[in-house]
Amino acid sequence: MVLALLLVLVVHGATFWPGILTWDAIRQYGQALNGRYDDWHPPAMNWLWRQLRAFGTGPAPMLLLQLGLYWCGTLLWLRAAGRGRARAALAIAVLALSPVALVLMGTVLKDSLFAGALLLASGLIATARAGERWRRIVAAIVLLAAATLRFNAVPACLPLLVLAAPAAWRRTLPRLAMTSVLAAIPLALALPLANAALHSTRSGVELSLVIYDLGGIGRFSGTNVFPATGLADPVAVNADCYTPVSWDRYAWWGAEPCAIGFTNLRAPLKAGHGPYAWWGAAVLAHPLAYAEHRLAHFNSNTRFLVHDTDLPSLSLASDPNPWGFTLAPNVARDAVAAAAQTLLQTPFGWPVCWLALGVGLLVLLPAVRTLDPAAALAWSAVLYGFSYLPLSVASEVRYHLWTIVAVGIAAALTLPRADVRALPRWRWVLAGVPLAVVVLGGVVARL
Repeated sequence: MVLALLLVLVVHGATFWPGILTWDAIRQYGQALNGRYDDWHPPAMNWLWRQLRAFGTGPAPMLLLQLGLYWCGTLLWLRAAGRGRARAALAIAVLALSPVALVLMGTVLKDSLFAGALLLASGLIATARAGERWRRIVAAIVLLAAATLRFNAVPACLPLLVLAAPAAWRRTLPRLAMTSVLAAIPLALALPLANAALHSTRSGVELSLVIYDLGGIGRFSGTNVFPATGLADPVAVNADCYTPVSWDRYAWWGAEPCAIGFTNLRAPLKAGHGPYAWWGAAVLAHPLAYAEHRLAHFNSNTRFLVHDTDLPSLSLASDPNPWGFTLAPNVARDAVAAAAQTLLQTPFGWPVCWLALGVGLLVLLPAVRTLDPAAALAWSAVLYGFSYLPLSVASEVRYHLWTIVAVGIAAALTLPRADVRALPRWRWVLAGVPLAVVVLGGVVARL
């Protein structure tokens, strides 16, 4: 099995060599070269990329790291599932070879690195035998490192870090609650401490969420909730700029940046009591408009009641960059990319379907305090996926890569289990309702 996975890793790497570089990664690699970091993208990843230069230049070392994490994690889960559950192992192997996952893991992204790290950590925990502490310790270290990669990493990492703790620490609900609190503290501190240790400068990245929420509140309330910008009709300007898909029109990099945006709002939002006070006042004044905006964006973010042509697609080639890194023509990659694009137009490519399946699994799984590996994966996937409801500013499938991977493995482990299959029929019906509703709704919306 190890040799087979090694072969798959080599083929995967060769297909996407030296790795797809998007605009985000281009900015990160530039900082990795000069050693000066800001916090728009995770400085910890930029620092790591700088260290990887010892193994080569460009995206290739980071691509190999991502693929190594992903396929090592997959191997561990295959071993965990292979103990008397051949069908579960086969399902995990098929899911690992999903064209969407192959494309995203072939793209240098913090989301791909994050998913690979969590897959490895969870696999280490799942294969740890009684008394085998080193796997759990390594998994905990990997989870803390992963928490430096995303501002919303805590919901994804917390169930797995709790699973890594001794079983006695979660035997009762009070113990589980205390363990969860203790585990959440280092996870929440990981990102700010890493940023401080690397002396990263403040970029104002937090303003992207504030500005997008203010734009959404203004759009759905029909009022102006932005600071004064000197525009004659800010309500009309905002209505033209706002879209539930992403905040990009408010940024400075778009082809048609909004007249109200990051550039002219940065200073006034930071004046006085700060951006969060401005945000809070707008939410309290227009709670329904805020809810409409957040739900509309989450609908796009999870590709639910939408038209696929209105949403960003996968990045299939490197964006122009100063170093000339690009991908050579490749028939295999073209085939995988075409399959991935097709898959995005089916329920298998809609993050909302994986979220719904994850919710259904939580209905079927045993009590939370047992927190077996499948339960931990389901909780991690669902909590992380729903964290984008209040916190997202863009609609891209890459944000849900971990949710898709984790729910897929959890389903492969859970659905064939004898104790789960013996559950009452009403529980199976209740578990299946969320998935049935979102599949039907998504299909009808696309007609």
